[in-house]
Amino acid sequence: MRVKLSFQIKLFLCLVAFSCLLLVLLGTFVFHIVDKQMHRDLGNRAKVQASEIALIPELSTRVAARDTVGIARLMDPLSQHSDASYIVIGDKHEIHLYHSSQPQSVNHPMVGGDNGEVLAGKTIISIRQGGIGVSLRSKAPILDAHHQVIGIVSVGYLTSYIDEITLKQLAQALFFGGLLLLALFGFSWLFSKNLKKQMFWLEPREIAMLVRQQKALMEAIYEGVIAIDDRLHILTINRAARELLGLTLPEQQLIGQNLTDVIATPDDFFTSDKRLGERHDEIALFNQRQVIVNRVPIELPAPALHGWVFSFRDKNDINTLSSQLSQVTRYADNLRIMRHEQLNWTATLAGMLQMQRYDEALKYIQAQSAGAQAVLDFVSQRFQSPALCGLLLGKFVSAKEKGIELHFDPACGVSQIPSALSENELMSIVGNLLDNAVEATLKVDAPHAPVELYLTQSKDQLIIEVADCGAGIDDKLRPLLFEQGVSSKAVSHSEHIGCEHGIGLYVVASYVRQAQGMIEISDNRPRGTVFSVFIPYLDEPSPLTPRNPQDDSLL
Repeated sequence: MRVKLSFQIKLFLCLVAFSCLLLVLLGTFVFHIVDKQMHRDLGNRAKVQASEIALIPELSTRVAARDTVGIARLMDPLSQHSDASYIVIGDKHEIHLYHSSQPQSVNHPMVGGDNGEVLAGKTIISIRQGGIGVSLRSKAPILDAHHQVIGIVSVGYLTSYIDEITLKQLAQALFFGGLLLLALFGFSWLFSKNLKKQMFWLEPREIAMLVRQQKALMEAIYEGVIAIDDRLHILTINRAARELLGLTLPEQQLIGQNLTDVIATPDDFFTSDKRLGERHDEIALFNQRQVIVNRVPIELPAPALHGWVFSFRDKNDINTLSSQLSQVTRYADNLRIMRHEQLNWTATLAGMLQMQRYDEALKYIQAQSAGAQAVLDFVSQRFQSPALCGLLLGKFVSAKEKGIELHFDPACGVSQIPSALSENELMSIVGNLLDNAVEATLKVDAPHAPVELYLTQSKDQLIIEVADCGAGIDDKLRPLLFEQGVSSKAVSHSEHIGCEHGIGLYVVASYVRQAQGMIEISDNRPRGTVFSVFIPYLDEPSPLTPRNPQDDSLL
């Protein structure tokens, strides 16, 4: 049965096998170097000894006389103090006169066949098979007073002796090599364990499967997704992101590039220190395209931040859905309000008719029609967009049902809006400010003062002002008012945390900031708050959707 080993065990065994192979090769190389160096050193040592012995004057005299006893008496002390395996003295006829290891070989021929050069007057180093075995030896000529060769001195080291010394040195090297191997074993185990930990204890095949799954998930997501590291280099980007941003380069060429080189933003959206945390549903401009962005930090087990994942979608998609939903909701609310008003109006009229007060009933009908028609005529004449007219009429009726009058300033009138602001965004700004003003007014005791709206355009900017006589806004809350989750409906900062409000003013601020406008908050007199919005006409203004006169009856 085939045993499946984990990645950690496989890596450990591979490192151990490689370390052993490396040590074997290293040991072989060291043995070769040590052996070669040993032969060189011992060969030179034998040469020095042979040359010095050959220069002894007494030895030359006794060799010439073939005095083997005298030669032995002269050479024995030297051979005892020498580390050479043997010292041999021979005559010019290659006959042993002295042998330190085999005295019985005296008067026997010298073996090896390497005496020719010595008899010619040279000192040599050779490896030959001698009488006691293969040896590394050096031979020097013995000269008489007339510088004639009369004998040979041979000093040798058996190769077995050399191998013994070499093996001792190699054993020491192997001992330290074994210690090094044990250290490599420990390092290999810790290294493989740490590497497996960095891989979250996953096997390579599991990591490969996760990579394939991630790629499939990235391509299946409808939203654009970009992952970057802490230096803003792109780690991955899906097809939806490339299509939304209008990028023609394939993913492989985009990976590794700096995100700021790929996505153009009008502010420091990716580099601001204030945006290091997790953020959701932020409105931004990527490559001249409005998107809604979420960001989640990438954090490994260590507390350091290692990057971010951005997911974003086209704001127009959200606007379309939001516009449709808002329109349906607005129509439903208007119908509900009108139904209640109609029921009350009908009941009042029915009572007058039952009491046969026909003149009063006629005056009541005329008064109700005149008031509604005046508001309808004013709104439809001053604003060109039927959607904006519908919003204002709906807010008027909704406020009236709550017992609050919505007054339009006589100077109201808008036919064009800044190009950086869409019609839906303008409606969102106006609607949120009116809703906040009505809610603030309801917080004070009746009778309620009216909410006033001033919406007009000048030569260089669009002006929106909404004033109420409500409870006002706490000074501590004002700096935080336009942050997500912070509500002007809360009495204090501690009361708004975690509540479901705090979206309207955040959206208003996002739209105004995107259009490079500004918001001012001031106190109303005698009480209440005034929200003033100023949005400049930076480019050619965009005309509002023209209103069809036939729609007046539908407003």
